[in-house]
Amino acid sequence: MGVQRRWVYLHYFKDGQPSINWLDPTFAGMRLVIGDALHSLGHLGAGALRLDANGFLGIERSADGDGPAWSEGHPLSEAANQLIASMVRKVGGFTFQELNLSIDDIKTTSERGADLSYDFVNRPAYAHALATGDTEFLRLTLNAALQHGLQPIRLVHALQNHDEMTYELVHFAIRHKDDSFRFRGSELTGDELAVKIRTELIERFTGEAAPYNAIFTTNGIASTIATIIAAALGYTDLTRLSRAQIEKIKQAHLLLAMFNAWQPGVFALSGWDLCGMLTLERSKVSWLLASGDTRWIHRAAYDLMDYQPEATESPSKMPRGTSLYGSLPRQLQDPNSFASRLRDILAVRARYGIATSVQVEVPEVSDKAMLVMVHLLDTGQLQVTVLNFSSRSIAGRVKSGHLAPGAAVIDMCTDQVIAEVDQEQTFAVSLQPHQGMSLLAVPVDASGLPPRHQPIDDERASGTEKR
Repeated sequence: MGVQRRWVYLHYFKDGQPSINWLDPTFAGMRLVIGDALHSLGHLGAGALRLDANGFLGIERSADGDGPAWSEGHPLSEAANQLIASMVRKVGGFTFQELNLSIDDIKTTSERGADLSYDFVNRPAYAHALATGDTEFLRLTLNAALQHGLQPIRLVHALQNHDEMTYELVHFAIRHKDDSFRFRGSELTGDELAVKIRTELIERFTGEAAPYNAIFTTNGIASTIATIIAAALGYTDLTRLSRAQIEKIKQAHLLLAMFNAWQPGVFALSGWDLCGMLTLERSKVSWLLASGDTRWIHRAAYDLMDYQPEATESPSKMPRGTSLYGSLPRQLQDPNSFASRLRDILAVRARYGIATSVQVEVPEVSDKAMLVMVHLLDTGQLQVTVLNFSSRSIAGRVKSGHLAPGAAVIDMCTDQVIAEVDQEQTFAVSLQPHQGMSLLAVPVDASGLPPRHQPIDDERASGTEKR
């Protein structure tokens, strides 16, 4: 204490986590990180590395001394991120950053830093769409990304991970808190919009509506995807779910998988998703919750491969949770199971190269529960993802300036022509509750028939696309 130093520690995130001194003239911090990366890539066989909270590598006091410090977007932070990502690329690896940034900062860091960024922008928005049966906020976030030049191909679109369902909404609550956004017929500041969305998520996913979920500090909600869906469907007691209710949860879970998989970028999910895990009763992990970290309720142990069907806890003593869908081997024997139907969704994604397409439009919709995303495939064909985020059947028209009048609209799952684009560049579509469709808009030839539509190459058609 009392000793003056020439340099300071510039990585910070949470109390108790180690700090790396990026200003140390010995470059020890940089050597430590690069050494760890090379070990993961060269010795452990990893192909991609996750950079956690990597935006906090630089910090500078605000000019007036009273405002928040400058961290994300700081030149030193950007330089450090570029160094780490460049070194990983140099040895043949990829990086993705898991840090909740504004769209602006994600776009900036993606230009020279980490190859990909976790999709914190649309994750709370699709949960909000499911909770309200209204996709307006989700369409707002998708279009905001396009307006800032951030293509979804640069993002990791995920279902559940180890963390909470975050609702910080930093793009609106911090970076653009004073900007105006139109929502539900009114003009709101970014801060007002964030408060409204956050309030609605808390009301629908916690408390009496969903006592099995829990708020995690100011960051978000401790929950699994299955319990988010259960809350959206109005199920308050998870101990008495009927077979019909589980089927509805599964269908909505598949809808969210379609949203994340039928757009450009990386699709991610966890074993908790594959098994349809529920949150744990708080009493089962009370010793872990004592510090205030409620996220442990959604980190239940599960047996994906039926390795130890009689086990009640993991080797680390994590209690085994309730699985709605069962193990992977059992699911793959049932063509209607979550895993089998997810396999069909991913087969369409791989066959047509949706992952490497370009998102060209997220248009207005004829029903508030509908979401439409329009993508240009590598083949030059137009792919349209149409989703129903409500528990009711809907019918309407898809409209896009990119649709060619007279084009045949083909269901990519069945290869059947379901509609034709009219002169107003629209076509009719009907969706059952929480149903989604991946459609191909194919211009007709002189015979009046659509030409044979082929996947982009034989490797993807056979399902052997490298991931």
